[in-house]
Amino acid sequence: MLHFLKSKPLLRDLIPNNYVDIHSHLLPGIDDGAKTIEDTISILQQMKAFGFESIITTPHIITNIWDNTESSIEKKHVETINTLRHRNIETTFGYAAEYMMDDNLIKRLANEKLLTLKDNFVLVEMSYICPPLQLYDIIFELQLEGYKPILAHPERYLFYHNNFQEFDKLKKSGCQFQLNLLSTVGYYGPKITEIANELLNKGLIDFVGSDIHHQNHLDAFSKKIRIKNQKALEKVIANNLFFLK
Repeated sequence: MLHFLKSKPLLRDLIPNNYVDIHSHLLPGIDDGAKTIEDTISILQQMKAFGFESIITTPHIITNIWDNTESSIEKKHVETINTLRHRNIETTFGYAAEYMMDDNLIKRLANEKLLTLKDNFVLVEMSYICPPLQLYDIIFELQLEGYKPILAHPERYLFYHNNFQEFDKLKKSGCQFQLNLLSTVGYYGPKITEIANELLNKGLIDFVGSDIHHQNHLDAFSKKIRIKNQKALEKVIANNLFFLK
């Protein structure tokens, strides 16, 4: 086992210089991510040193938990960019959102233009407790409005671990998958790393994201990967070039 770990690279060493990150929580004080502008600046500078060429941060929009709106996220992003410029910090720092798939998302579709990663690609998530009863209706409604859903961290939904057919069903419904990079180093536990590896083996992962919230997440990039299928991982990391603007 020790020999296996020694043969693997550090996660940060797999980040190419032109990498585009499509999932993080770096706007200060807006959700469970960065708390202050100083946190934001520190994390952004370290990410840049790892090779993060471009970052699209994605605050949560979860009704009654993180009641962010498209306009409030945009406002916070403008404030953050102005501070970065004032301090002569250069970075490509865009924004979108991570939408919880629930009844409220369907209502939002009727009244708001969603914040997307690029073009019509939108990042979505589910509750970790159970999938919404109307899951496939939500995916259908998103596509009906012209959006292409990308499901964040499918490997972390424990209720699918013993029912892999559901992953196939989600893919067939038009959902793309974004793997959390921290899942590859065992950050969330060995079972989630195992599922991540299986999703990679089956070719079900389309993109990756850091899902960085705080310094502990960033520190985990200095751990060795535990994923067996390193080539598949490197391939999907390279896929993120699609979001380069």
